This record gives sequence, C-alpha cells and structure tokens, in this order.
Amino acid sequence: MSKMGACDKFNFGFYFHALTRAVREPRRFFSDLPPDIGLKQPLGFLLVSCLFFTIASMARNMTSNPVVGCILFINAVGMVFISAGLGYMLMVIFMRKKVPFSLFFNIYAFSSGVTLLASWVPFFVWLTEPWKWWLIGTGMVWSLGFKRSQALLIVGLSVILIVLFFWSAIVIFPPK
Repeated sequence: MSKMGACDKFNFGFYFHALTRAVREPRRFFSDLPPDIGLKQPLGFLLVSCLFFTIASMARNMTSNPVVGCILFINAVGMVFISAGLGYMLMVIFMRKKVPFSLFFNIYAFSSGVTLLASWVPFFVWLTEPWKWWLIGTGMVWSLGFKRSQALLIVGLSVILIVLFFWSAIVIFPPK
C-alpha cells in the first residue's frame, strides 16, 4: 500500500484508493497501514465520508435546514472521536498497552468513514454498525498487533458502554 504513506496530504485519489482497499480487503488494508501516516489522511477520509453522510441524510429527509446538517455532521464526526477515546481508555485500563492515540484513532476514522457511506439509508444501521465494529476490531488485530480476544474485549465493552450511555440519556431526557 505504497500510496497510503507516500504523501501526507489528503486528496480524492487517496480517498478512493483507501475506500476501495478497506472494503475489498480490510485485513490487508489495515496491515499495510503505515504507522507514520499521521492524522491528515485519516481525518480527511472521515470528513469526506461525514459530508457525504450529511448530504445524503438531508436529501433523504428532504430538508435543507443548515442547522440539521450541522447537527448531523458534528454528530458523525463527534461519535468517532468519542468511540475512539472510549476504546483507547479501555485499552489502557485493561491491556496497559502503549499505542499512540493517533494510530488508534486512525482505525476508527477509516472504519467509520467506510460505513458512513451506507449509514444514511433507513434501517441500514443494523448492517453498518456491526460492520463498523468488525472493521475496528480487524484494524486493532492487523494494524496494532492485538490478539483477537483483546480486540473483542475493547470492541465489546465499547459497544456496551455506548449503548448504556444512550439508554440512560433517553431515560433521563425522554423524547417528547
């Protein structure tokens, strides 16, 4: 995957190359992910996918309200940071590993960026969420060298904690 680390700038050629590799051969994509890729390319990948998700979601709901668009975009980007931060904390607590947050975040950015392209379709969340978490676990194993059981622990606890958080938020702030 020489194209991945060849340039630290983000461009659409990189986006489509990374997207194709991550969808077709995720294990190889993550194993070839250079440790010095930095944050520009993964963050650019995530932002483009979030922008597509936002535009498609707004078109599906037939709204042109910019506030709705901002909320969708911020939520899409923010959840990646929140889930990566939570996963990183769980890794530190349970595994005592010393992995730079940037490498950890990159796995979440690429995994989420891939699945966001289909997440705007109604009811696809039942496919895209498990796929995203599988990609995250795959990235931990193939890019960071975690054992499958370690990746499963982090992914499983992350999902449980995120579900409990949203469940408690709904109990505290019920929808009207």
